[in-house]
Amino acid sequence: MSSDLARYGLSAPVNVTWEITLKCNLKCLHCLSDAGKAMPEELDFGQCRLLIEQLAAIKVFQVNIGGGEPFMREDFVDLLDLAHRNQLVTCVSTNGLLVDDSLAKHLARLEMLYLQVSLDGATAEVNDAIRGEGTYHKILRAADALARHGVRFSLNTVLTRINYPQLEELRKLAAGYGADLRVSRFRPSGRGKSSKVELGPDKEQLESFAVWLEENQFVRTGDSFFCLTSENRRRKGLDMCGAAKMTCCVSPSGDVYPCAFLQEPAFLAGNIRRRHIKDIWDHAPVLDLLRRLDVKACETCSRFEHCRGGCPAMAFHTYNDISMPDPECLMNLRALSSGDSPKGFPLS
Repeated sequence: MSSDLARYGLSAPVNVTWEITLKCNLKCLHCLSDAGKAMPEELDFGQCRLLIEQLAAIKVFQVNIGGGEPFMREDFVDLLDLAHRNQLVTCVSTNGLLVDDSLAKHLARLEMLYLQVSLDGATAEVNDAIRGEGTYHKILRAADALARHGVRFSLNTVLTRINYPQLEELRKLAAGYGADLRVSRFRPSGRGKSSKVELGPDKEQLESFAVWLEENQFVRTGDSFFCLTSENRRRKGLDMCGAAKMTCCVSPSGDVYPCAFLQEPAFLAGNIRRRHIKDIWDHAPVLDLLRRLDVKACETCSRFEHCRGGCPAMAFHTYNDISMPDPECLMNLRALSSGDSPKGFPLS
């Protein structure tokens, strides 16, 4: 990403994260949205259709749909079909519990669909400790159905201190379905705020994970771990935070935020019920704030042009300040390991 893009962003987002409902049939310990019950003011079908049409009109390439559990909405399959008729690529995150042969067969017809099925351990003992008793086998039944019908999907794992030892087993498990493994970063938002001490990976695990990623080039991460990845791996994808520059997030009620991990009152950019998403993207002060963000403490770092301070959401949820450096930056983890002072943030 060029410095101009980091400063000004694009004329429209490349992709939009859409948390389409907070309704969920699980209560995962690390849920970034604290999902469970639907919000009373969630967008109805007509409002969702309008958003889809707006996204298509401004030529958003991909919509990443999550929740909650998207398939808990009775109209979700119809909305998914509508998105595809509007030529939007969709990436849907699901816990898999509602995926059966009938649904998998329908999803297989959608050529621009990619599915992420959440699994947080290679064994029932580890996964179920995070996602709930009995979920491991239900998730694998969903993976069986998707693979049988030829649906493209990945197994998505949030890296935690208890599933870190199972990364290689998870990679092999995904490969057995002809699927990718996608590892996402644990972020202390939603229920992750209260489970961070229990589940957040420690610095030794994060350092070792950076090495493991370099050795496993086909494991997906999105931009979750750009502050940890090597020069070689960064060339393959987004290498700095894209919030407000390449992406934004729409909540179940239509609120727009810079990203899914900054769904906090201070970062509310507008609501699509009242303003076109293009107008919000172009003129919301909080999005401009993210585009102009300078992490001064990191400017002398050799990696600054690659990560520009890391993830603002991690800084916010750790220090209540988006201008602080990412507390899990690889350079700072190494400084802590060697006994040196980390750059620009207090030891916790």
